Amino acid sequence: MIRKLPRWVEYSAFLLSVLAGSVNVIGLISFDHQAISHVSGTVSRLGADLLVNPTSSLHLLFVLLSFLCGAILSGILIENTTLKIGRHYGSALMIESFLLLIAFATLRQNLSLGSYFTSMACGLQNALFTTFSGATLRTTHVTGIFTDLGLMIGQRIKGQPFDRRKASLFLLILAGFIVGSIIGSWLFSVYLFNALLFPILLCCLLAFSYSLFYKHL
Repeated sequence: MIRKLPRWVEYSAFLLSVLAGSVNVIGLISFDHQAISHVSGTVSRLGADLLVNPTSSLHLLFVLLSFLCGAILSGILIENTTLKIGRHYGSALMIESFLLLIAFATLRQNLSLGSYFTSMACGLQNALFTTFSGATLRTTHVTGIFTDLGLMIGQRIKGQPFDRRKASLFLLILAGFIVGSIIGSWLFSVYLFNALLFPILLCCLLAFSYSLFYKHL
């Protein structure tokens, strides 16, 4: 059950959603106003552009494939979707920061290649730890959060128990995504693509903190 999860899961989920929110809003403001941390909108744009703009369609296809490659890389590193201390979360986060660093370097040169590395980083993060205690955790988009909260509220109306710890975790992720979006938007308005240094540093900090936490345990 969610109530049995350690508190560090909540802190990590919040910070990861801050990271994803900042990356995604930078993508919306810059990369041809394209969402990066989730793929639903990209798939819709791909379908809309297939007949009218083949060049754009190819770019969008590469963005989708990059997200998939990031998830594949996470599967290789983590090997299991169930959250467990000792798995290579720190290594995965360091790789994510490296991908974002490449994106930062290429986007500063006005190369669209950077959006592929950003998408790959988000795909890797989204697959880091996806299921635990019967719940699904996604830190790079909030569609599932609203879906799960809606289900929980509907079930409560029907008289079923309401898991407050689970709801608070989902609200924490939502708050983190909003906070990250605010920070990323402000940073981009002032520093342009240098704003990506914020999620890069945050990702490195999370990786370092996890390593210290694991050694302490």
